[in-house]
Amino acid sequence: MSLVCLLYASTISDDFSPDDIKQILSSAERNNAKQHVTGMLSFNRQYFLQCLEGSRQQVNEIYHRIARDPRHQRLEILDYQSIPKRSFSEWHMGYLQDTQTLSELFYQYSSNDQFDPYNMSPEGAFLLLLDIKAEIQKALQTS
Repeated sequence: MSLVCLLYASTISDDFSPDDIKQILSSAERNNAKQHVTGMLSFNRQYFLQCLEGSRQQVNEIYHRIARDPRHQRLEILDYQSIPKRSFSEWHMGYLQDTQTLSELFYQYSSNDQFDPYNMSPEGAFLLLLDIKAEIQKALQTS
């Protein structure tokens, strides 16, 4: 079975409530683990940037479920490709919301220090998620 990586961005809909992110994360962790899909999600109360890794069938099923979710709008696939190995193998759904401390990272991958995945290259968006993963791991080691 080959692995794929799907990277997408979306904008929250007007129906999105502050409690929705907790529900999305809980559901994603539970469902992704069952389907052997790993990934990373970054969110800033306006945009989502998410990477999903796993079998083509499972990743496609999850993406289509997200596309039908009324809390997401303006879905855009930034990248979709076969991969030799997972970059987020230990994460069924890692998450870090946008904070001021991440502004430097955002600036490295876009034209300003604001998180807007639509204004990043696919490679830059993926590298940003890898850097966020590293920041989470650093924070976990120091706590």
